[in-house]
Amino acid sequence: MDWITHTLRDNPAMAIFLVLGLGFLIGKLKYKTFSLGTVTSVLLVGVLVGQLDIPVPGPLKQVSFLLFLFAIGYSVGPQFFAAMRGSGIRQVIFAVVMCVLVFGCTYGVALLFGYNKGEAAGLFSGSQTISAVIGVADDTLGSLGLPDADRSRMADIIPVGYAVTYIFGTIGSAWIIAQLGPMMLGGIKKVRQQTQELAASMNSDDESSDPAMSQAAPAVVYRAYVAQDEFFDSPRTVADIEAHIAEMGRRGFVDRVRQSGSILSDVKPSTLVSRGDTVVISGRREFIIGDEDWIGPESPDRELLSFPVERVQVVVARKNVAGSTVADFRKASYARGVIIESISRGETSLPVLAKTTLMHGDVVTLVGEKADVERAGTAIGYIDRPSTVTDMVFVSLGIVLGCIIGVLTLHIGNVPVSLSTSGGALIMGLVLGWLRSRRPTFGYIPRSVVWVFNNVGLNMFIAVVGLAAAPTFISGLQQMGWQLLVAGAIATSVPLILGIIIGDKIFKFHPAINLGCVAGSRTTTAALGAVQDALGSTIPAMGYTITYAIGNTLLILAGLILVLVI
Repeated sequence: MDWITHTLRDNPAMAIFLVLGLGFLIGKLKYKTFSLGTVTSVLLVGVLVGQLDIPVPGPLKQVSFLLFLFAIGYSVGPQFFAAMRGSGIRQVIFAVVMCVLVFGCTYGVALLFGYNKGEAAGLFSGSQTISAVIGVADDTLGSLGLPDADRSRMADIIPVGYAVTYIFGTIGSAWIIAQLGPMMLGGIKKVRQQTQELAASMNSDDESSDPAMSQAAPAVVYRAYVAQDEFFDSPRTVADIEAHIAEMGRRGFVDRVRQSGSILSDVKPSTLVSRGDTVVISGRREFIIGDEDWIGPESPDRELLSFPVERVQVVVARKNVAGSTVADFRKASYARGVIIESISRGETSLPVLAKTTLMHGDVVTLVGEKADVERAGTAIGYIDRPSTVTDMVFVSLGIVLGCIIGVLTLHIGNVPVSLSTSGGALIMGLVLGWLRSRRPTFGYIPRSVVWVFNNVGLNMFIAVVGLAAAPTFISGLQQMGWQLLVAGAIATSVPLILGIIIGDKIFKFHPAINLGCVAGSRTTTAALGAVQDALGSTIPAMGYTITYAIGNTLLILAGLILVLVI
């Protein structure tokens, strides 16, 4: 044991990776639907390993946290700015109202229980499950010119407050939004029915695209059929066939034709199809399977079906496309032969419904033949072909510029006020993420790298916090007492319940959208998953994305403000 202790003390990097590995492992464990989550697990493991009194160099904590905040801003920046000037302005206003409720309630609870700056920051970060506040609050404490002993005491208590209040912050939020919320809005059966009706109405002008598909069944398929139905009593053009599919309320395309043993790969709208020919029809799975009812029997023609199909991600960047719907895309001439497989906004998948609105920065996955996909992708934005190269000039100089903005200080009386380097990095990430969505030729960061910045950056910071706070963690827990659980439950519950009522009575949101907006404003992904499971639909995600972008930014800055005003 002595050898292990000395080895970890002499090599603190080993201790950090030990904490990360065990924390991520424990974070994966679940009992029914409950999980501690990665961040809380890393913190608690850090506290445990930190009992060995392992010193960690200071710069590592700040570097990892700056990467995390920049990545957060980069991810939500396009939606943040697009929402400010788009049709989602009501959701933006709602998110701001929710953030004010969250801040006001937590501030009031902190005053009620007599908490200092560090205790209030711990309460805020845990009860609202916004882990980034741990770092922002610590950074802000360092900029206030407090005596070292006071600053250290307050900084050490932050992770204690976070760890104690986080559990109800996660479980309680999911239960309130997914279970209590529908009961407040008329009952779970009524809300489910209203959600199904909304999904149907959003598809009323085009084919009904069910987004809730099994992963084993691909969304887009290519099937070969032998033309034998009476529809082909006389030769039909490809344009006739596709028009007939459209008349049935569907969307499909003829991609290839076999005639007299020969394969026609260059199919045009004027190409004739006669009885006995074999055609390849492409479209979303739920509408292409079963076309033997009006075409003819399906054919296992492997040679005819063996042709390259491209699946690419396209960033929506054209002014004439941002603000339009999926139905508008499907009707556009450039979209012939191309099918939308999925839409993602930030890290959230949206249902592919006719009335789903596309926004700047959305990532649309298109499927089709190379020439068709190239044409459609260029028309709606920037084809984001897979790459492993990160624009580190963009990342590094962006963080530097953010830190410069953050260290600028305004004195109000004797109190120095600044965004701090962490707040500056977040703001610069927002701005540069938005700029990339407008000019996607620079600043590329692969999604996998964004994931590393987000998860490893934050959790490496949390690991260092846990190791550093370990010696005072138990005494801090004793100092704050079990009343902290009550304080956390109040700070978690009251804003959510008020938010559901306000979304329903004042903003008049559809119940499913309302619950998604509440989850997004509070940036609680666990609650989004819970409410989607409860309603059996991904419709709540349509209220989650814009409010998440606003909430994720404002709640981090609210943590900074809380430290200043307590």
